[in-house]
Amino acid sequence: MTDIDIDLNPVTHITIDAIGKPGERTFFLQGRKDDRVVTLLIEKIQIQMLILGLEQFMTELKQKFPDLEEADATYDENSMRISPPIDPLFRVGELSLGYDVDHDRLVLIARQDESSLEGQEKPGVVHYWCTRSQMLALASWAVELAGRGRPVWPSSGEPIAKDNEFSPKNNGHKH
Repeated sequence: MTDIDIDLNPVTHITIDAIGKPGERTFFLQGRKDDRVVTLLIEKIQIQMLILGLEQFMTELKQKFPDLEEADATYDENSMRISPPIDPLFRVGELSLGYDVDHDRLVLIARQDESSLEGQEKPGVVHYWCTRSQMLALASWAVELAGRGRPVWPSSGEPIAKDNEFSPKNNGHKH
C-alpha cells in the first residue's frame, strides 16, 4: 500500500458526524474539496480536545492578529451531516492545527493511528485547509454533537451507566 498524504486546499466543506445510538456511536471527520471526499474515523475524546484546542488557538490568533475580521460560527445542521462515501481512509491517531497568515486559513492536520498502518511505511496524513468560519462552525457543531451522547456525571464527566449496568458512581445501588 502506498503512503497516504492528502492536501485538501481549500476544503469546500468540513464536518464531524456520528452514526449509531449514544454509547455505541462511531464518529467521522469528513472534508470535501469539489468532488473529492476524504472521510476518517475519529474518537469522541479527540473531537472534544479539538474543540478546546481550537478555542485556545482562535484566542491566540486574535491576540496576535487583532485586525482579523470576525469569523462566523453559525452552521446548518442538515449540511453538517456526513455524506457518502462513508468509507474511512484511516483511524485518526493525532490532530493538530496550523495557520497560514498569507491566505488567512487554518489547517486541521489528521495523522493516522500508527497501530493501523497495514503495510504502509509511515502514518497517513490529511490536511484540511479551512477558513476560520468553517472551523468555528465545525467546533460549534461538534459541541452540539458531543452533547447528544449519553448523560455524564457532572463531577467526573464519565458516562452514567444504564439502570441495569454496574457503575461505581451508583455506590453499588441499581437506582
